[in-house]
Amino acid sequence: MDVIRILLSILIPPLGVFLQVGIGLQFWVNILLTLLGYIPGVIHAVYIIVTR
Repeated sequence: MDVIRILLSILIPPLGVFLQVGIGLQFWVNILLTLLGYIPGVIHAVYIIVTR
């Protein structure tokens, strides 16, 4: 299941975070990072999925 979340995180970073933790602080942080730059959003999403 984590492989699917990581693949979704590469395509749409907030979706991967949402599937892992739901709508919370990390989700909104990821949306902000994705808006500021796609790569920081991907890195944050993969980090959240791997550490939880």
